[in-house]
Amino acid sequence: MSNSYTIDNVSKRIHVTLPDSFYKKLELWANSEARPVANLASYLLQKAIEDADDQGKLNDRTKSKAHE
Repeated sequence: MSNSYTIDNVSKRIHVTLPDSFYKKLELWANSEARPVANLASYLLQKAIEDADDQGKLNDRTKSKAHE
């Protein structure tokens, strides 16, 4: 059986540094929704990117670079 996944199909990880006060607020929010901080942060980043795309803030050049 061959693996049909390519590097483009694998979720990417990034390292983000947040001010302590910002992290604490994010942690409170995540706890109030019974979810991990990283899960909430991932959701918020995805939502922000979708919103920017919907508002036309991402041009074709930016979109193609995001998929590289």
